[in-house]
This record gives sequence, structure tokens and C-alpha cells, in this order.
Amino acid sequence: MQKLKDNAADFGLLWLRVLMGAGIAYHGYGKVFGGHIARLTEGVAQMGFPAPEVFAWAAALSEFAGGICVVLGLFTRPAAFFIFVTMSVAAFVAHRTDALNVKEIALAYWTIAGALVFLGAGKFSLDAVLKHKR
Repeated sequence: MQKLKDNAADFGLLWLRVLMGAGIAYHGYGKVFGGHIARLTEGVAQMGFPAPEVFAWAAALSEFAGGICVVLGLFTRPAAFFIFVTMSVAAFVAHRTDALNVKEIALAYWTIAGALVFLGAGKFSLDAVLKHKR
């Protein structure tokens, strides 16, 4: 019975990783490859960040590359941490005065990324494969 519970938890982590990771990677794809980095850089500058282009690229890459890592379960905790930080800024700084329905996607990604920081990728991941080989 315990093995069934463990498998269910690991399948749950796989579900969260694949869906959140794919969603946030798609979100970042437009910034990295779709020409939206200039608009993001303007927004970062308006928030008062120093070196807004650097921070904009860091945010875009945390979404795109971090999302891919989360899907694969590769370096899951660090990738999820960077997504968590990016979504913290999105939800609590960039969209601080917006209605809940505007910032709810950032809050959803923030919540799942935070959970993955604490829980890790689970056994159905490249992290587990790499850990097993060590």
C-alpha cells in the first residue's frame, strides 16, 4: 500500500512539473524568441530595477530554460527557485495593483514553483536518474 502512495505522489509531481514547466516555458518562449524582450525590458526599467536588460533576460530565461528543466526534472529545485523569484516579481511587483484575475497565472506558477523547490522532482525525473548514478 505504501508503494502505491509513493507512486501516486511521484506521479503527482510529474503532473505538476510537466504542466507547469511547459506552460512557463511557452510563456518565456515569446520573450526569448518572439521579440517580446524589448517590452519586458521597458517594464523592468519602469519597476526601477538596475540594468533592466540584464534582469529582463534573466526573467525570460528563467521562464524558458527553467520551464524546460522543470519538465525534464533536471536541476528541478534550482530551476523552480528561479521561476519562483521571477513569478514573485511578476505577481507582487509588476502586477501588485492589478485585479486578481490579471495576476492569477503568475500566482499559480509561483505556487507550483514554490512547492517544487521544497518537494523536488520525484522519482520520475532526470534528477532521480542522476542521483541514482552517483
